[in-house]
Amino acid sequence: MTQATHRTNPLPLTTSYSTAVIAFGIKDIIDILSVALLLFYLYKLMKESSSANIFGGIIVFVVVWIFVSQIFEMRLLGGILDKLVNVGSLALIILFQEEIRQFFSTIGSRRSSRFLMRLFRRTEEAAQPHREEIMPIVMACISMGKQKVGALIVIEQQVGLSEYIRSGDIIDAHITQRLIENIFFKNSPLHDGGMIISHNHISAAGCILPISHDTDIPKSLGLRHRAALGISQKTDCIAIIVSEETGNISIAENGQFRLRLTGEELESILTKKWV
Repeated sequence: MTQATHRTNPLPLTTSYSTAVIAFGIKDIIDILSVALLLFYLYKLMKESSSANIFGGIIVFVVVWIFVSQIFEMRLLGGILDKLVNVGSLALIILFQEEIRQFFSTIGSRRSSRFLMRLFRRTEEAAQPHREEIMPIVMACISMGKQKVGALIVIEQQVGLSEYIRSGDIIDAHITQRLIENIFFKNSPLHDGGMIISHNHISAAGCILPISHDTDIPKSLGLRHRAALGISQKTDCIAIIVSEETGNISIAENGQFRLRLTGEELESILTKKWV
């Protein structure tokens, strides 16, 4: 009886120990991957806004703070760094307010958020593509491309563009091919700025847009392309560019270019993306 008791006791201990190790390992892996993905996304966001060096400096400071406070347990230096961390959290919010704003706006513009927002729309409005607004834009871009007239048209999606609309001249007119071509006519005072379409209307023209400083942009692309990429990095808009040099039609969306599009391709993209 005594030997049987000694043989059966180790089994539950071994089983519970292995279960605890497996449970801890899964949680630990998920935790590490989550932090790694978050840091990678933050680095990518900072890189797009030319703040990668500042982000790297913050990471170095955090690593030094952890070593001093937790590993080496240096009380004096650790206390000073603790105070800097408490004050620095508020300073970081002020310093990176634009990046934080872009972070949350990007989350809110994902497909899942769009799906939830569309549930509250009228069924017939969501089901039918806005062909009467899309075709004037497509025809105007084709016409301006043939004449090599430069243009930059920004179409608002879920993220509002009110701050950029206020930087230009308010128009608030229906979308027509003739009006678009007149706005970007070479002698027009609104020719050099961007035109913003919001709520199926031409809201403003001559708008000032943020310029992308991405070093990967081909040198053959001009200032309009950089402005289109810049606004697409900060919002979920669709930016259409007509090159004044080549007449090619391009689109910037989510910080990426689609170059040398045909009229049919432009119409197809707008039909799928129009909100």
